[in-house]
Amino acid sequence: MAGAPELIFVGIDVSKATLEVALNDRDKTQTFSNDEPGLKSLLAMLTEMRERVGVVLLEATGGLEQPAAAMLCAHGLAVMVINPRQAHDFAKAMGYLAKTDRTDAKMLSQFARTLHASDRRERLLYKLPTDAQETLLAMVTRRSQLVAMRVAEHNRLASMHASQRKSIRTILKMLDHQIGKIDDDAGGFLKEHFKDKLELLKGLKGVGPGTQAMLMAALPELGQLKRREIAKLVGVAPLNNDSGTFKGRRSTWGGRANVRSALYMASLSAVRYDPVLRSFYERLVQAGKPKKVALTACMHKLLTIINAVIKSGTAWQPSYPQPALA
Repeated sequence: MAGAPELIFVGIDVSKATLEVALNDRDKTQTFSNDEPGLKSLLAMLTEMRERVGVVLLEATGGLEQPAAAMLCAHGLAVMVINPRQAHDFAKAMGYLAKTDRTDAKMLSQFARTLHASDRRERLLYKLPTDAQETLLAMVTRRSQLVAMRVAEHNRLASMHASQRKSIRTILKMLDHQIGKIDDDAGGFLKEHFKDKLELLKGLKGVGPGTQAMLMAALPELGQLKRREIAKLVGVAPLNNDSGTFKGRRSTWGGRANVRSALYMASLSAVRYDPVLRSFYERLVQAGKPKKVALTACMHKLLTIINAVIKSGTAWQPSYPQPALA
């Protein structure tokens, strides 16, 4: 009886213009354009070998990887999108010293083989966002871009020659208008498409429209994972740094920076106005924890509460049982 065909592990190095594709870490790579015709050609090639494709692995590249990841996932291929730090660490461990599109694609192919054999495989698979999540994420992403532009223009104002300050004020006014319009659009979109989930969170201090929009758009796993898993996914879980008898300081890193930023702003408000989180924060500070560490713990606790509320389907109440933090 003939043996089963060897699985193929596809590594794709993404840039704005091209997709460099490796089917293994030995043979030559293939280049496709990162546009509709290129994506169709890539899909046609991988569809022919669908039964042999174990995993397609891409590195998160500021959203440039999303069209390819979404299309391949929608057509039934197992896709993973990993954090650049993970790819960088794996490359160093495997001795990939040079950095080119070809070597990166081959490294990702080798990494795909490793992740496929991991017990974390199913959790790492890319989940196709709904149309509503995709649209909402586009809104919150654009809002973040406009806010960054507003900050840059505002910083220029003080040092700008008097003759040009009117121009900057005009741009600032336009940016304020656009940000307000996106806020209105996102608010209406949330009520139309995420009303059930938002009703569960009603009354929870600090979780305003901005935080709600970011959570619904960028954290579709909310309510589907355990508290430790969701905290690691976002990057607010304290991670051990121990070796032998050495006990290092636990720290948080990685995860989804956009969600973490939204939780940070929400926690700043919650520790002032929510009795539970205010008491939790004050207790940590009185115990000698730095304020930044205490606030990060509040971000962790707030995320845990939100996850538990949505998972249970029970609307938030001040008397809601508080999950313990490990």
